Amino acid sequence: MYPDLNLPAADLKLTREKGEICVYDIIRKKNIVLTPEEWVRQHFIHYLIHTCKYPKTLFKVETGLQYNTLQKRSDIKVYSRHSTVFMLVECKSFSIALSEYTLKQIAAYNKTIEAEWLVITNGLQHYAFQRVMEGDEIEFVKRKELPAYPIFK
Repeated sequence: MYPDLNLPAADLKLTREKGEICVYDIIRKKNIVLTPEEWVRQHFIHYLIHTCKYPKTLFKVETGLQYNTLQKRSDIKVYSRHSTVFMLVECKSFSIALSEYTLKQIAAYNKTIEAEWLVITNGLQHYAFQRVMEGDEIEFVKRKELPAYPIFK
């Protein structure tokens, strides 16, 4: 089916509906058609919940956002306890290489969201960036690991 990813194994519930394989999304609480990108997204959600210990109640998946005049969708948002977006995650298929374009895409989305952490993943590679203030400038610094819950604000 799909390859093993560079993430812990996830206990995904797969079913067949109308001839298509679907995966149960524990955040949206419904079956979603399983695509290569959805395979990555579901594994990353399970990683954040089961390994990093983020509560499911802080997640939003595939929600709309306005970028310039375009309507876009964010893959995963993790909220802080103060209802601000703490982490924005952009998922790509395992067959798509992460690139500067991917980073620019999530950075553009973040102009309206203003998350503290940005993550890009294709399930095989993952890059995390944390927002820091450098004088009067905001920069994103690459980090080796994501913060575990409840470290974040």
